[in-house]
Amino acid sequence: MPKFHTERIRAVALVGHGGAGKTTLAEALLARAGAIPAAGSVEKGNTVCDYDAQEKAAGHSLQSALVNFAWEDVHVHLIDTPGYPDFAGQALAALAGVDTALIVINAQTGIELMTERMMKAAQQRGLACMIVVNKIDAENLDLKGLMTDIRARFGTACKFLDLPTPDHRQVVEVMEHDSGEADIDTVAHAHRELIDQLVEEDESLMERYLEDGQDPSAGELHAPFEKGLREGHLIPVLFTSAKTGAGIDELLHVLATLAPNPAEANLPPFYKDGEPFQREPDASKHVLAHVFKVIVDPYMGKVGVFRVHQGTIRKDSQLFIGDGKKPFKVGHLYQLQGKDYVEVDELLPGDLGAIAKVEEIQFDSVLHDSHDEDHIHLKPLEFPKPMQGLAVETTKKGDEQRLFEILHKLELEDPCFKVERHPTTHETVIFGLGEMHLKTKLERMATQYKLELATRPPQIPYRETITRPAEGHCRHKKQSGGAGQFGEVYLKIEPLARGAGFEFVDQVKGGVIPGVFMPAVEKGVRQALEGGVVAGFPVEDVRVIVYDGKTHPVDGKEVAFVQAGKKATIAAVQAAAPVILEPIVKIEVHVDEDQMGDIAGDLSSRRGHVTGTAARGAGRIAVMGEVPLAEIGDYASRLKSLTGGRGSYTIEFSHYAQVPPPVQQKLAASFQLKEDEE
Repeated sequence: MPKFHTERIRAVALVGHGGAGKTTLAEALLARAGAIPAAGSVEKGNTVCDYDAQEKAAGHSLQSALVNFAWEDVHVHLIDTPGYPDFAGQALAALAGVDTALIVINAQTGIELMTERMMKAAQQRGLACMIVVNKIDAENLDLKGLMTDIRARFGTACKFLDLPTPDHRQVVEVMEHDSGEADIDTVAHAHRELIDQLVEEDESLMERYLEDGQDPSAGELHAPFEKGLREGHLIPVLFTSAKTGAGIDELLHVLATLAPNPAEANLPPFYKDGEPFQREPDASKHVLAHVFKVIVDPYMGKVGVFRVHQGTIRKDSQLFIGDGKKPFKVGHLYQLQGKDYVEVDELLPGDLGAIAKVEEIQFDSVLHDSHDEDHIHLKPLEFPKPMQGLAVETTKKGDEQRLFEILHKLELEDPCFKVERHPTTHETVIFGLGEMHLKTKLERMATQYKLELATRPPQIPYRETITRPAEGHCRHKKQSGGAGQFGEVYLKIEPLARGAGFEFVDQVKGGVIPGVFMPAVEKGVRQALEGGVVAGFPVEDVRVIVYDGKTHPVDGKEVAFVQAGKKATIAAVQAAAPVILEPIVKIEVHVDEDQMGDIAGDLSSRRGHVTGTAARGAGRIAVMGEVPLAEIGDYASRLKSLTGGRGSYTIEFSHYAQVPPPVQQKLAASFQLKEDEE
């Protein structure tokens, strides 16, 4: 592939709900651009982007995939992303690698959950947004109604950039055409709306337009078009059929001529020492690149996928990772084409590339070639908190270490997959965004790593806290023939705001507790809080203030102050009206409109409530609510029963709230029973 300067580079992500045809659209673009001999199909399992065996079996994307191609002397980097909510982490992470988000909408099903979520995330990131209505070859479409819904959801900034012909076999571009046959709207009206919107972005252009009544040239409209995209005043709407090829040439032309290059796009939100830092897409400057994806490849090892924001990365470059002081040498430099690693000599600002076999590289790392850039980071993306959990254990003895190694690899690749080891129950719990998310992880462990696991529902991650200040005291004294142990601690405990965590304050005066023993006191305090007091769950959102104590010149020992700190903390928590908190999740359920009453009633029976509803087109509705996580362990099967298999749902962490007294009594009694047995 020939070399391209930064102004001839485009970085684009295909995002949207599952089933919108993003992967098929990527195939159509690659084939038309000559990057592949012919377009593959998801059904046949021979697409460039869905190359993984799991994806082929599932029939949809499970991870983001990078491809690139040339069109009209422009180099386009394209990221195909998964569309189902369970795999939102991969889609959201891709936004950090591009300047433009193509929001792909299924012409049959309209705006769905991930359509809105990805539009919101892209706009918050300052990306240029374009809407691509795909599958216009389908029958019985209401494109006019869909466009009304698009403008109702995303605003009047949504303007036609092309229109489908009446037979939907082609599209008509409307910026340079003011007449022609089209569906949905007339070409003349769509043309006038677009031009009127664009001239508002440039005062001098608008004055001339109003004076002489002549449309500006395409060249004159480029700058206001780019400004409208950058400031969110314009969201172009295009129409395609990835299956028949309708609109593909027009979409490629838009990417080449109208999508922003790295110098035109909004500046990515970099910070240096807490202050905004402006990168310059200049190939001669110091290197600045950001890792937005990590792959653990069975042959290539750990692969960091990044975007170059400044400078030039070449083979044999010396780079640093974040605040790391030890550089590494770039042995091989790649661009990805699906599963293929294509070696290149250099990458310029705007390019997407990859480096393999660098163990220190992590998701969200910043790569640079100067110590002056060692405190630069990119504003983190906001990911949904994984709340769907499964406790896992190996079925074969001796596989425990392998389990943790494999889980660590899966965590590296997926920002919405987490692993926790509960200190009191000794459960290993994997957390994801939904059942499908966790199922794919288990399948991958079984097929790729040959690791079989037993699973069960995990314990709910309850927390404990206090509702009022209190004091605690303990004198730990032990004498057993030889050297003794002595340590005495007085402390106070205070509640903090929800989510504030833990604060440890040393207010001891006069050396009554020598400074050398204060870490031991804090260790004991932390042990007490981590182990729980009421029901064995971690105590959070508290401040512990140690203000007095005593030691002994001979028997004062670290172990004594650990025990004194621990027992004093337990006594203080017990006196501070402790309560148990439970996680509350936001739930969004998609069902047929006539099933709304059943869903609302079922949520109510689970101590939940409905917070709102929204139409989802074609007789479908989204029911939004809040419900305790503890009450939805069987929700998937219950929803299937209520809706005949037509319902779907997503959950997202909302907040912690106090459990009802009967629940607290039950949890406390269960904990006390275990303590007595031990």
